[in-house]
Amino acid sequence: MWRCLLLLVSPLLMSFCGGVCFVCPEICRCSQKSITCNSATESLKSTTHSRLSISNTGISVFPDLTSIFSLESDFVLYICDNLNLRSVPPNAFIGMTSEFTTMNLFNNGLQEIESHAFNGTKIDKLVLKNNKDLRVIHEDAFEGAFGPTMLDVSSTALETLPSRGLESVLMLVARSAFALKRLPPLKGLKSLREAQLTYPSHCCVLLSWDYDREGSVITALGNGSSYCGDISPANPSDVTSDDSLTLDGPFASDIAGSTSAEDTFGSMDFYYPELDLCQRRPALQCSPESDAFNPCEDIAGFGFLRVAIWFINVLAIAGNLTVLLVLFTSRCKLTVPKFLMCHLAFADLCIGVYLLMIATVDLRTRGHYSQHAIEWQTGAGCRIAGFLSVFGGELSIYTLSTITIERWHTITHALRLEHRLGLRHASSIMVIGWVVCLVMALLPLMGVSSYNKVSMCLPMDIETPLSQAYVILLLLFNVGAFLVICGCYVCIYTAVRNPEFPGRAADAKIAKRMAVLIFTDFLCMAPISFFAISAAFKVPLITVTNSKILLVLFYPINSCANPFLYAIFTRAFRKDAYILLSSMGCCKSKANLYRMKMYCSENINRSKSSSGSNVNSRAPCAVVWMSRFPHLTPRPQIQRV
Repeated sequence: MWRCLLLLVSPLLMSFCGGVCFVCPEICRCSQKSITCNSATESLKSTTHSRLSISNTGISVFPDLTSIFSLESDFVLYICDNLNLRSVPPNAFIGMTSEFTTMNLFNNGLQEIESHAFNGTKIDKLVLKNNKDLRVIHEDAFEGAFGPTMLDVSSTALETLPSRGLESVLMLVARSAFALKRLPPLKGLKSLREAQLTYPSHCCVLLSWDYDREGSVITALGNGSSYCGDISPANPSDVTSDDSLTLDGPFASDIAGSTSAEDTFGSMDFYYPELDLCQRRPALQCSPESDAFNPCEDIAGFGFLRVAIWFINVLAIAGNLTVLLVLFTSRCKLTVPKFLMCHLAFADLCIGVYLLMIATVDLRTRGHYSQHAIEWQTGAGCRIAGFLSVFGGELSIYTLSTITIERWHTITHALRLEHRLGLRHASSIMVIGWVVCLVMALLPLMGVSSYNKVSMCLPMDIETPLSQAYVILLLLFNVGAFLVICGCYVCIYTAVRNPEFPGRAADAKIAKRMAVLIFTDFLCMAPISFFAISAAFKVPLITVTNSKILLVLFYPINSCANPFLYAIFTRAFRKDAYILLSSMGCCKSKANLYRMKMYCSENINRSKSSSGSNVNSRAPCAVVWMSRFPHLTPRPQIQRV
């Protein structure tokens, strides 16, 4: 009867467990939430492979393994697939075995490994992979333990590794450990020979450290031993027999007539590799290696770029801040060109701030950028810098196009004042531009391409079709803006040269000057557009290292030059600047001169429109203007009697 009942219940249990049920080991006592294991010496001797497996359980308390006392030399422990297991307590494995053991603690719900957790053990391999919630390994977790020689922390949430207890690690595996952005102090990994990591920059750090370490060891040995030369034989057979041998003692006279010591003593090619202090250890192997996007170098890459980037960003920030300050504080009427110039200055200021952030990080990490590369490229600072770069660059190009279109429209409708572009239309155009540029800059923050691909924080990620389409669209937007500007200036020059449209000298002069400036700007951008489009189609013609020259010298040069060429060097800007300085007590005479010219010009235009004659307009203008500023009116001389 019991057998029949067991046959009926077994399929139900199998289906409830998903086909895999935990079977309590013979040496353990199991309850619903805990497991206690006793002496395993006799039980494990009868097995071919000495191993203990505690897997796929619902325990929430770490198993008690302190009473096993195994004498097997190949003891293997499996504690895996226990999702309710949260931590490894202190002294968790003490008394389990006195021999080397392999610990497979993977696929659990571990969150923390506490201090002295591995005390009293000899660990050959320690596998902690796929503990996705594991965030902390205490600094003293390996205190009192020997090993491990292999450590696997792949697919965990660890942000750092302990600085103590890893001196015996020969192989470190940390694949898909994206939170592990900084390596422990390298002096604590003195035995490391192989590393499989997540980020290429970590390999740059390890390989550089290994090279310096090997160089210092060879130098030290070479200085302290005459047998360490620049060229050491790979094997003892390379040592020639020309070296003289000096013998002292009672047998020296007997062998003095021998041709060589080898004739007397036979072969003397005894070689003990473990005693060869000059023998090089195998080179450290590390993956993934640095790629084209992440070379093992500083952000600037070249020394002259480090100087140039500071010069350009200081000039760009100072120039554009000056333009914004003067235009915002100006008491003159806000015109469409001034309105557009404010937007251009703000866009170029964003590029200047971007360069300042890049230059600051480069200065702080000079010579050891690889140690901080992941923290920078995956942090908020790089995302902010990338956003400012794309937003500022695209808004600058959009504003330049708008300025060109406004000039073309003004010259084309010079005799129709009602058709000129007003502030309301200009505001609508710039609102559209801001929305478009904001969307372009926000897309990499939403997963379309990425700012963390390279150290310069530019959207160079084209791994997915959507990211590639985004980069190509960005570049085509710039090319389209260039074509619009070219077309507008062709129309402007055609209109200026047409004798049927008189009275356009001022507009023509401005158009010619702006044409030269804008064409110069886009000539500077042409190399970047060319190489960027080729790279976007996965046919790169230049390396990231060399592209930094274009990105530092050509990409931001417009933001540095625009405030000077478009504003500071113009007469209208100088007028506003002098008026602003006069309110602070400086340059009052220059400011008053500009006020007089402006007031006279307004009265002349007003008199022309009202009477059509300007015969005696200058004198009244001067009188009225002087009356507005009594401190400039000449005072009568009074003679003293």
